[in-house]
Parts: sequence; structure tokens; C-alpha cells
Amino acid sequence: MQVPRARTLLAVTIAFFVAHPRVSAAADDKKRAEREALKASLLQVLQRDPLNASRVGVHMMSLDDGGVVFSHNADELLNPASNVKLVTSAAALSTLGPEFRFETEFLVETESDGLKAKTLYVRGKGDPSITTERLYGMVGDLFHTGLREVQDIVVDEAWFDDERTPPGYDQEDSDRAYMAPTGALSLNWNAVGVFLRPGERLGAKGVVEVEPPSDYFVVENTLTTGDRKARRFSVSSDAAGAQQKIIVRGQVPEAGGAMSVYKKIDNPPLYFGQTLKQMLVARGVKVKGKVKAGLTPQRAKLVFVAHSDTFDVVLKRLNKLSSNFIAETLLKTMGAEARGAPGSFAKGLDVVEDFLAREVGIPRGTYVMKNGSGLNDANRFSATQLDRILRYMYERFPLAPEYLSSLGIAGKDGTLRYRFDGTEAVGRLRAKTGTLENVSALSGYVQAAGGEKFIFSMMVNDYPGRSGPVVRGLDALGSAVASVGSTMGPGRAVAELASGEKSSSPMGEMSSRVKTYLALSSQHDPRNIGFLRTAWRSERDPAVRAVVAEGLYQSNPQDYLGVRTLLDSYSAGAEVYGRLRTVARELSVEVPGLGSLVELAASGNVEALSRVAELAGASAGDNLAEGEMAEGLGAIARSAPEDLVLALRAASDKDREAATTLLARGLVQTGEAEHPFWKALRKSLGASDPKVAEFSRSLEGLMSRKVAEAKAPRAEPPLGTPVLASPPVIGTGLSETRPGG
Repeated sequence: MQVPRARTLLAVTIAFFVAHPRVSAAADDKKRAEREALKASLLQVLQRDPLNASRVGVHMMSLDDGGVVFSHNADELLNPASNVKLVTSAAALSTLGPEFRFETEFLVETESDGLKAKTLYVRGKGDPSITTERLYGMVGDLFHTGLREVQDIVVDEAWFDDERTPPGYDQEDSDRAYMAPTGALSLNWNAVGVFLRPGERLGAKGVVEVEPPSDYFVVENTLTTGDRKARRFSVSSDAAGAQQKIIVRGQVPEAGGAMSVYKKIDNPPLYFGQTLKQMLVARGVKVKGKVKAGLTPQRAKLVFVAHSDTFDVVLKRLNKLSSNFIAETLLKTMGAEARGAPGSFAKGLDVVEDFLAREVGIPRGTYVMKNGSGLNDANRFSATQLDRILRYMYERFPLAPEYLSSLGIAGKDGTLRYRFDGTEAVGRLRAKTGTLENVSALSGYVQAAGGEKFIFSMMVNDYPGRSGPVVRGLDALGSAVASVGSTMGPGRAVAELASGEKSSSPMGEMSSRVKTYLALSSQHDPRNIGFLRTAWRSERDPAVRAVVAEGLYQSNPQDYLGVRTLLDSYSAGAEVYGRLRTVARELSVEVPGLGSLVELAASGNVEALSRVAELAGASAGDNLAEGEMAEGLGAIARSAPEDLVLALRAASDKDREAATTLLARGLVQTGEAEHPFWKALRKSLGASDPKVAEFSRSLEGLMSRKVAEAKAPRAEPPLGTPVLASPPVIGTGLSETRPGG
């Protein structure tokens, strides 16, 4: 029955194409024309600045016919940044399965009765999704087992080995939440929320609270309440034996609301255990003893097991929000599940490499993978290899829906929420972003306007300047693919990229627009973000664009994308900072954007510190600008002194000379003999890096001299004496200690 039916279908198909040869030929011609238009558009984007001066790898394939649509240096091994998470998540989804659930076990001594437990053991299995809310739910379940009294709490994380962070993390000394360590017992992605608010009156001590509260934290609070401009504070986190020390310095504005900062913790099991203890007590369970690390004895009795959501839910947080912590935890989980406990980074990487060789067809040794998150300079993949992984996961149906749904959707959510606005890519493109210093990447899937489906991988390394133009170039490449089959075609993406180039507007018109956006910025209202995003994308004047970017940042200072937009938009050149200084004098306001950059720098943001040093150099000769910079540098020196020392070391000779002169003025204005800056400078004299120590010795002498000069009364020059626009640069001997110098 089957053979005659198949023959009939074949005959009908052949008859159709014999009778209508032009239909097939016309479709082929159209497809070829679309491919040529796409290729031409992609080449145009790659030939523009700054992509033409960067190392770029691009590979695009059609999922409909399997053909390579575009290839440019596609086999060159490049740093993929967080695109490594595509590899980690593919291996984890294949190894663990979408239905996998993490377990956390609660056990008691066998001689414990239903109400009292000599010891409560908590045995972790690497669940990366436990939050304060989930832990409180676990405490409720324990309470309902009858538990009312506990002597000691023992946290057991033998499921993982003792190595907290993989290669790549050692390249950065930071307490930021994205550097959080792994743990078989973890809480809140091993980060703590530090919440700040002003005191009751001007000059009063500021309020600092940690979430979740527990005896694990020791808070050192020197925060004060300042005027409306005083949002310049820093929060640092450091290990303190069995506890975590949170240091808060600086000022918050009297009229400001609550502000939050998230920092990593260093001892995950004790963080978990101390928080558990606090919650048990709050629920009505007495805890008489201590929280300590240890192993669960075989005789212990299991009383409760907490299960996570299924792995496909956890996977969404990994890729949509680009969680380094989850990625590295997955490596150890794969190692423990597939190679036996304790899970380690080495075992996890072996599982990933086996998956790539055996299932995807990417041999060991043809790439470099040292961690699961892509952090820093530790990994190398080619665009062709990433596309091969994307294609493999797409064709593996039981896993494809979960894998694709974990990626950010252009213009909708995740790290792509604010990208591709106004293009054909919105809602059509799903991808993973990757961002590091001088690295930007984007890889994923897109269904074009004409219906054809593509996979793509694009990586840019070693680009000159800032990331903003690179990101716009990558978005133009993605938009071009999404536009295949549309009425406008892929050429529209290139046209929009060209139309987005900056052009200055007349000063009067610029002042009016700046005044409008400053009013919106002062509202600090997150509801303005959508409007401001649209305004920033469409604004052509670079100075006005920087003011809009400040509005985005001030609308939600905790939003990484707002911070990134401000840093990419603000520059020390005449087109932005120079023109904004002119507008500031006209409107009788502070230089727009400067306060926000100082605020970021005061929190320890490395790029903002670098930008402030550049602005100090550009302010020379402008008395008002110099005064603002002196005040700002004084505030930074109070709340982020160690970071400021490193930023001065990295600055150019010209910018360092100007910045140290203005910093001396700022230190004198505070009138403090024991300013935190001097303490930090003395501390850096003993730095493990001899170049940092040498620079600090030179800087101490230089600053002592400049502070003395700033304190000395200035004699008025004789009438008619020309005034130098900027002080002459005095040789300091500091250039020898610059990185790479």
C-alpha cells in the first residue's frame, strides 16, 4: 500500500515542477538576490569604524537549508566572553536533563527526638537557586516536622571540592556580585544586598542594613547624611575570619530614598548556615549552639529534602541574566553527577569537553575552555564552533525548546532588553551577549522577516575605544539578518547605523533640550526609562545624548545597562564635556553628567574612575569646572581611596597631573588631617605588586607637595600679566610605573 502511494506523490511532484519550472527558478533567483543583499550589507557594517580596526569573527548559517550565509574570520579563535555560557548550558542540559532538580538535605542525629535535635545537618548538592524566600520556606517545612530546638547547625558541602573560583577569576580583584564564589550550599547567588538610606537630618549618620540579616555580617558604617548632591558613597565586602565585613563610606542625600548595592560573600556555607539560624529563631525554633562546617555522619536521620525548580527554569536565569555564579556552579554539578563527588571545575570541564567531542563533533584541543562563565581572559572559541553548538542544540528536539527559551529576546528581556529597538530583530532574535574589556560578542538564533531561520555567532576582540560603537555594529549585523525578506531588506540596518552617527546641534537648541532632559533626570523615576531609551537611541547630538544617558542612569542606578549607557555616552572631548560646560554656565547648573560619573567613581567603578581622570585633564583652565572636579575628586578620595590610587596610576601623564592638582585642592577643602585617602595610600605602599608600591611612594610625595601648595595663599599676579590656561606639566617620575610602560 505504501509503495504505490509514494510513487503517486513523487509523480505529482515531478509533474508540477516540469509544468512550472519558472516557479522554482524564480524562488531560487529571489533567494540568491536576498543572500547577496545580506552579504553586501554585512560587509558594509564590518568595513565601518571601529569594527574595521578590530579582530572580528562572524559565521552565519541558514537552518532551513544548512548553507553558510556569511563567514568572516570564522575559524579564528577569539575570546567569546559570556558566549561561553552557551557551551556550558548546552553541556549541562544534555548531561543533567531539563527535568533535573537540585536537592538540599536536612538531617538530625539519630538520638534526637521529634522536638529537639542535638545537631541539625544541612547537606548541600549545589543548588544555585536558593534565595532568602526559598530558605524561609524550607524553615517552615522543618518547623512542621516537629523541630523546636537545635543545639548546633553543621553545614556540609562535601558534594563540591574546596576550590571556590575557576581560572580567570584570579585576573580580577573585586568584591562585585558577578565575582561570587561557588558552594555546594549557596544563598542568594552568594551575594548580599546592602541597603542605604539617609538619617533623620542633615549631618546625621546614615542607615545601613544588610539583607538577609545574620551574625555572619559585621558592618562598619561611616555613612553620613549630606545635601541633595551628596550621593557619593562606596560599599566594600571582605572576608573577616568566619564572618563577612561590610564597609560603607561616604554620603547619601538627605532627600534621597533607599539605595541598594550587591556584593559577593566569601564563605558560602557559613553565609547559608548563619542565615538559616536567624530564620529558625524567627520561626520559633531555639538554636543554642553554633554554626560550623563539617561532615554529615552516616547515622544521621533524614527529616526533609528541599527540591529546586526543574533545571530548565534555572537555565533561564543563567543565560537571560548571564549569571557567572550559576555557570560555574553547573560545572561542578556536572563533575559531581557524571564523575562522582566531590565535584570540581576540572571534572566539569572534562564532562563538557567529552560532550563537545562525542556529540557535537568539536575535537578536544581545538578550543580553550578554562571556566564555565567566560569571565576575563581564559577562553577561546571560534564563531564556527559556536554555530556548530547552536545547530546541534536546535536539532536535538527534546532539548531545543528549553535551550532556545533560555536566551534573551531582542528588545524584550534579559541582557537584550534594551537592544535592537525599532528594528526587525525585536521579538525575532534570541541570543546570548558577551561583554568584557575590549570584547563584545553576540550569538544565537533569528527568524527573519521572510520566515527563514538562521544561526549566527559574532565576536569582536581588541577594538579601539569604547564598547558603544561596537555594540551598535553587532546590532546592525543582527538586524540585517532579521530583515531578510522584509520590504526594506537588510540594507536598512546599515542605513540606520549610518544615520545614527553623531552631529552637533546649535547651542541654543541644545540648551533647550538639555534643560528638558535634566528635569526628567531629577525625577529619579524608573517609569521614564522607556521614554529615555527611545530618546537616547534617536538623539544625534552627542552632548544631548550624554544627558539622556545620565537620565537613564538616575532613573535606576542599580541597572547595569543604564550604567553602561552613561559610560559609553560621556567623553572628555570638546563635543561632549566641552559643550556641556558651556551649557552649564548658560543654565547656571553643574556640568550635566559630571555628578553621576563622580557618584559611580565614588562607588569604585573602575571605568568611571578612569573617565573622571580624563575629565580632570580636560577641565584645565576652566575655573568653574576645576572647582567641581576638585570637589568630586575629594568625595571619591573619601569613599573609594584605594580605587582612586589605582586609577591615578593608570591615567596618562597629562590627566594624572591635572587630577592630582585638583585632588589636592579637594583634600584641603575637607580640612581633615586624617583623610581616608592618606590611609589608603600608606596601605598601598605594602602592595604585593612592586610597581603599585613604587607608584604609591611617588604619589605620596607628589600629593604632600601639592597639598602644601594648595594650602599656601595665592599671590595675585601683577596687572597685565598673562594667565596660563593650565599649569605646566611637572615631571614626576610616575610614567615609569604605568601598566605596560
